Amino acid sequence: MKIKSKFTSDEYKLGFGDVRIVPIKSKFKSRKDIQLKTGYIFPRSEIDWTGIPIIAANMDNVATFDMARALQNYSICTAITKFHTSNQWSEAINSGVSLDYSFITFGLDSISSIERCLNNINNQAGSIPKIVVFDVPNGYIKAFHRILADFRKKYPKFGIIAGNIATPEGVQILSDCGVDAVKIGIGSGSACSTSNVTGVGYPQLSAVLECAEIAEDLKILTVSDGGAKSSGDISKAYIAGANFVMLGRMLAGHEEGNSETVVRDGKVYRKFYGMSSSEAMVKHYNEIAPYRASEGISTLIPDKGNVSNTIDEILGGIRSTCTYINSGKLTEMSSKGQFVIVRN
Repeated sequence: MKIKSKFTSDEYKLGFGDVRIVPIKSKFKSRKDIQLKTGYIFPRSEIDWTGIPIIAANMDNVATFDMARALQNYSICTAITKFHTSNQWSEAINSGVSLDYSFITFGLDSISSIERCLNNINNQAGSIPKIVVFDVPNGYIKAFHRILADFRKKYPKFGIIAGNIATPEGVQILSDCGVDAVKIGIGSGSACSTSNVTGVGYPQLSAVLECAEIAEDLKILTVSDGGAKSSGDISKAYIAGANFVMLGRMLAGHEEGNSETVVRDGKVYRKFYGMSSSEAMVKHYNEIAPYRASEGISTLIPDKGNVSNTIDEILGGIRSTCTYINSGKLTEMSSKGQFVIVRN
């Protein structure tokens, strides 16, 4: 056995913390000059979407309808968790949740069960979500690819975001299934323990850089999912080529997430856990299947109050990044920004 054959590359792979963004001469003197709202055409479904390309991750205590109502005021999206029922969807739509910014999520569901869910929503609310997120931890599974291809064939006008993958090969596979956008990230999420439990993962910045390059050639969109701990990390994802950035922990701990509160030493905390954690499995499936291992963590984070305060901070940070790299629009960040490596 040749040792070198066990490595896909001689290059070091980088996470967000391994780089800084290099400042350049800029004509923008104020954050108010920066335009974050942008537009994308979902290439396969031809959906014309406009907004700020941030997505609240489909996680318990993050992607609730209350969160969706708050974020749509900023033209920011929410990938509602797959555990919300068609009745809950119908009630939310009838109460004003915007289908421009609220996406429905499925996993390894059969096409018949997906069709039944969508029909129930349409019958009760008179409309259905325009964009579907297909979310599984391992986007390299052939059964997942068959579901995507079958869904695209049956629903050619639905926007499809699918993942997760972390390599150019994964982008190519999902593109061949007819998706509009790929979700990039394995092992980088703060509530994800996949890298520890399985040894599998890919540093997020390198994953986005490499996947975005082939996605551009294939003319599909990209979503960076995982690893963002700050507005600076979100900016790094955009510069690396992500069209959207999905946030979990950064949007957890808010009242809109409806999570359980815990008081310790006079301080209020809220629960946050990964969707492959033992807590999530017990909650949604009543047990941890004997053939499974937990690949997520459960933790408490300080109560953050209303999510609007956090969003204002995030957007202000991204605007500030733009002023450092002479970028008047969010969509210019990938062409204007450059990195310097600060550690390996």
